[in-house]
Amino acid sequence: MAGQVEGKVALVTGGASGIGEAIVDLFAREGATVIATDIDELRGPELARRITQAGGKAIFLEQDVTSEERWIEIVDEIAKRYGRLDILVSNAGIGIAVPSIVDMTLADWRKQNAINLDGVFLSVKHCLPLMRKTGGGSIVMMSSLAGLRGAPGLAAYSLTKGGVRLFAKSIAMECAAAGDGIRVNSVHPGIIDTPIWGKIPTGATGAGQNAPIDPEERAKVATPLGRAGQAGEIASGVLYLASDASRYVTGSELVIDGGMNAGGVPRRA
Repeated sequence: MAGQVEGKVALVTGGASGIGEAIVDLFAREGATVIATDIDELRGPELARRITQAGGKAIFLEQDVTSEERWIEIVDEIAKRYGRLDILVSNAGIGIAVPSIVDMTLADWRKQNAINLDGVFLSVKHCLPLMRKTGGGSIVMMSSLAGLRGAPGLAAYSLTKGGVRLFAKSIAMECAAAGDGIRVNSVHPGIIDTPIWGKIPTGATGAGQNAPIDPEERAKVATPLGRAGQAGEIASGVLYLASDASRYVTGSELVIDGGMNAGGVPRRA
């Protein structure tokens, strides 16, 4: 079914790569005008050019989601260009892994909270008024399987993603109480093959050491379906929540994890 978000205006944070890029691509193919934001000023403009050349509608705006001043500028720009905002996908996030919580620096703790929690809060605070003027819409917050269950070495990350999960539910109830026609849901990916695996700092020193993690190998062991997910598979779930196909869905969590949260299965030889 084509055109699932035809004519809608969508903002996707962290849209220059990985899951965010897949969402931007899919939304544009399905008829939306997409505003992709990211700190990546190299990949972002190229993504927008690629979509435009293919006949889609997309622009890129540089954004640090922790800056409230920038949020005000972004929303003002959307209002001036398009006069509406129908879809908000709060996708921008980082993961910082440490051997133990006692190894985590306060600086890394605060940095992760700022992007994963403050950034989502600011997205809702500043986008909700414009979406209400539009007359309804859909907010999708990117959580994680780590927001549903604990994981060693990821306590601080799980904290942020668990917070996103409950924030989504609370804002869903707030919007329902206001009768503003805005639905709010969270998405919980499992092991997805994206560039983030090569960007996860694992030291307590903040020296930026990359984790030598192969998502496919990890998924073979940890995932009942025996493989890592693809960014496009997450984007398809986000599209469902953003479209009118999910018009009776709010305050829910969509888990896309190859069965990890459901349990485990014995590995076949």
